[in-house]
Amino acid sequence: MTTASDPWGRVDDDGTVYVKTAEGERVVGSWQAGSPAEALAFFQRKYLSLETEVSLLEQRISTTDLSPAQAKSTITRLLESVACANCVGDLDGLRGRLEALTGLVDHRREENKAAREQARSEAQERKTKIVEEAERIAAEATHWKISGERMRQLLEEWKAAPRADRATETVLWKRLSAARNAFTKRRKAYFASLEDERETARTRKEQLVTEAEALSGSTDWGPTASAYRDLMRQWKEAGRADRAAEEQLWGRFKAAQDTFFGARAKILSAKDAELREHAEAKAALLAEAEKLLPVTNARQARASLRGIQERWEQIGGVPRDSQERLEGGLRRVEDAVRRGEEAHWRRSNPEALSRAKGTVEQIRSAISQLEKQLARAKEQGNDKAAQQAEEALAARRSWLAEAERTLAELSS
Repeated sequence: MTTASDPWGRVDDDGTVYVKTAEGERVVGSWQAGSPAEALAFFQRKYLSLETEVSLLEQRISTTDLSPAQAKSTITRLLESVACANCVGDLDGLRGRLEALTGLVDHRREENKAAREQARSEAQERKTKIVEEAERIAAEATHWKISGERMRQLLEEWKAAPRADRATETVLWKRLSAARNAFTKRRKAYFASLEDERETARTRKEQLVTEAEALSGSTDWGPTASAYRDLMRQWKEAGRADRAAEEQLWGRFKAAQDTFFGARAKILSAKDAELREHAEAKAALLAEAEKLLPVTNARQARASLRGIQERWEQIGGVPRDSQERLEGGLRRVEDAVRRGEEAHWRRSNPEALSRAKGTVEQIRSAISQLEKQLARAKEQGNDKAAQQAEEALAARRSWLAEAERTLAELSS
């Protein structure tokens, strides 16, 4: 029989078939039915079948979500198959590919483990936040409807969140349950106390209504209006009764107020009409007073103004919205007359006139001296002295103009 061989195996002349590996040759079978080439082809086909399994596993690991455990089991099985495979081919190459897959699967297992740890950590963090918010609501909530709805949402968020590790999950769930129970107890206690407060408010407001109704016929307008304001303040401070009682008591309280303030409004309306008549009379007096301006004869203006002031006081009060306009207008006339009197006094004061004349003469004398100094400085070419003289002259001339105006006023 003729022998046959390829890079991975051979057929001996007695029909024994060998495969070549890194550890040496080993017998994989015997062939007596045909030529050595047919024997190699048969055992090569068996290798191809095994190699196909390895290729399919590589493909599954790279393209599907095959679990590391399943992949590891298949790799172990194929490694055992390769170790004792009765075929001819690159068995060392298959072993190397499977060992590479083992490293890949081990890496994926670590990645999955890290991902699970990360997911558990994130789940713990999320659920811890849920629990902490629930505990804050249980301890601080006062808006019960909104807070109750938020508590229900937190429970749904807990259910939808991923699971943390069992021990942490148990501890957090106990805290969440405790927070929900504490919130429920506080809410029940609040509404129980609210009923007591409403009953207290109802009793207090019944007393206020009785007082308001007793005052409704009063004609002591100022003190009674103040009393009603105080009753309204107490009403607001008393809190709210239940809705039906609140509406019924408020209706009675408001009716009592309306009765009093309606009667007062009629009286005040008549009073307002009288005050407006006063305002018209004072407006006429103000127009008469304004004709005294500008003041040309201070003594005559003062006498006329005194008569206007006497009639002004006799008229009496005016509406508040007219008071400032009228009083302010009369004050302006009074101020103008007073200034006229003061000006007249200054003009008729001999001492003031003498002082004004003396001041004008002194300034004129100073100007004359400065003009001479300026002329000498220019003749001597002393620019600095000339400039100083000019500045002094400008100041004195300004003073002279003011002094002359004052003298003119006193001389007129």
